[in-house]
Amino acid sequence: MFDHKEYIASLPRRPGVYRMYGAEQELLYVGKARSLKDRVATYFAPRNIDPKVQALVSQISAIEVTVTNSETEALLLEYNLIKAHKPRFNIVLRDDKSFPYIHLYIEHDYPRLEFYRGSRAAPGRYFGPFPNAGAVRDTLNQLQKLFRIRNCRDSFFANRSRPCLQHQIGRCSAPCVGLITREAYAQDIAASCRHAWRRPPRVSSSSGRPRSAISSAHSSASRPSRW
Repeated sequence: MFDHKEYIASLPRRPGVYRMYGAEQELLYVGKARSLKDRVATYFAPRNIDPKVQALVSQISAIEVTVTNSETEALLLEYNLIKAHKPRFNIVLRDDKSFPYIHLYIEHDYPRLEFYRGSRAAPGRYFGPFPNAGAVRDTLNQLQKLFRIRNCRDSFFANRSRPCLQHQIGRCSAPCVGLITREAYAQDIAASCRHAWRRPPRVSSSSGRPRSAISSAHSSASRPSRW
């Protein structure tokens, strides 16, 4: 029988992801936590009378955790584990609609990078997922400063006769009025994509080995060792 009191006592007050398993070692639930000790303890608290939680707890035979360096890394790892394993007690994240991306719409002579949330059916390249909308906007803001990629809509772009304020403050190269060649703009886009597609966050598994939050979704055959 699973001794939750002894197990919870061994957990750290650090961010991470916890995985709950049933009697047949099937993955029942994946969750994230700011403090693994405090979050896991809430499932077994007498005051927690939620029927869904009680149904989950009654089937737990083991819990595994992965300690991360931050809540953001925990969020990304949780996302990938849910996508890879689809635990039955988790709400399935359909079509990646719960997390935002940066979208590069490539069917334009002068593409733009934009905030995107939804099914990734539209043509183009996607960068992410990001843990929240603020992280996307911060990244887009940085890319604009570094590479001066336009952020205006195509309809606005098509009707410009002179550079807009974004060009005046050094955040756009004004392709709308021909102040940069298509080839030079393409080079800026390529550089911005390389920057956006930087190495994903690294997390530390309970075995002490580094692990990639992004690549973990593609390694469903392996599980981190138990805490």
